[in-house]
Amino acid sequence: MKSLRAQTLFGAVVFSLAMASADLRAETAPAFTLQDTSGKPVKLSDYKGKVVILDFWATWCPPCRAEIPNFVDLQKQYGKQVLAVIGVSLDQDGVAGVADFAKAHSINYPIVMGNQDVVEAYGGIEAIPTTLVIDQAGNVVARHTGFTDKSEFEAEIKKLLPAAPAA
Repeated sequence: MKSLRAQTLFGAVVFSLAMASADLRAETAPAFTLQDTSGKPVKLSDYKGKVVILDFWATWCPPCRAEIPNFVDLQKQYGKQVLAVIGVSLDQDGVAGVADFAKAHSINYPIVMGNQDVVEAYGGIEAIPTTLVIDQAGNVVARHTGFTDKSEFEAEIKKLLPAAPAA
């Protein structure tokens, strides 16, 4: 009888843990359409099937500026196969300054102009940089506030890459 109670208790604990894990599912990234620095609309849905690094930043922010070369490198390294970096500028001085900054820093990924709607949709951006990693299905799988090392983003990207076929 004790064995049956132990098994029942064990089963209840396993079930509870499984249900708790189900509640920890990744949230779906809110859809958006924002204008890039040339006025072209950019939609998150255009990148479905890719890992997206969505970086909320500003030209005047030192940690944001420090991350940009890492995003340029990651875009070069993984962009053709699985990655899309999108910078969401929260600058308030207008598109021209952001476009000039992007050109001067050889940014090789789209920069879009953020607004209050997108900030609120993503849970409020309380500090920059705030960077989200979105998987191929459109789920937010990581959120970073403040400077984050390139190696951390790279590890997250690699976890989302398709497994290599067995030889």
